[in-house]
This record gives sequence, structure tokens and C-alpha cells, in this order.
Amino acid sequence: MESNQHELYEYARNRINQKKRLFQHFIVLCIGSMFLFTANHLLNYHDETNWWIWIVVIWCCLFVFHVIKVLFTDSFMNKNWERAQIDKLMLKQSKKIEQLKNDLENSNPTK
Repeated sequence: MESNQHELYEYARNRINQKKRLFQHFIVLCIGSMFLFTANHLLNYHDETNWWIWIVVIWCCLFVFHVIKVLFTDSFMNKNWERAQIDKLMLKQSKKIEQLKNDLENSNPTK
């Protein structure tokens, strides 16, 4: 495999693993929510309050953050974005270096 093809393959494999973990997180969230509901109501464990709702709400917030990370943040902040940012910063730095060289040459009188 060529280097470029290998990078594309690795990126695709990584994205598939991220989406797979997101789906697993959703399944665990559903099963965990049912367990917490059962523990609160059917097993009469502190059934005077609905404590399970607070845990599920916090867990759902974490799941939403996971969704945002996988589907939005990682989809546009990938290797291509990273390379573009590095190139942009390197170009900016090289311009500064050239400017400093020009300033140094102009400030030193030649003998």
C-alpha cells in the first residue's frame, strides 16, 4: 500500500472505531438507565426519591458530548485540518524570520 492509501485506510478505520464506541456507549446508556430505574422503583432502593433521573440526565449530557466529539469535532479537525494549520504556522514563522533577517541587514552598516 502506498503511504497516502495507508493514511486514508487508517483514518477510515479510526472513524469506524469511534462510531462503534459511540454506538456501544448508547447501548450501555439504555441498559444502565433501565437498571437504575429498576433499582429505584422495583427493588425499593430509596424509592421515596427519583434519584435515578439525575444520574441518567448527567449520563445523557456526557453522551451528547461524546456525539459532538465524534460526529462534529473529529470530522472536521482531522489530519488534513492539522496539516493545514501546521503549514499556516510554518509560513507565518518563515515570514517572521525573513523579516528579522531583512531588519538585521538594514540596521547593520556594511563595512
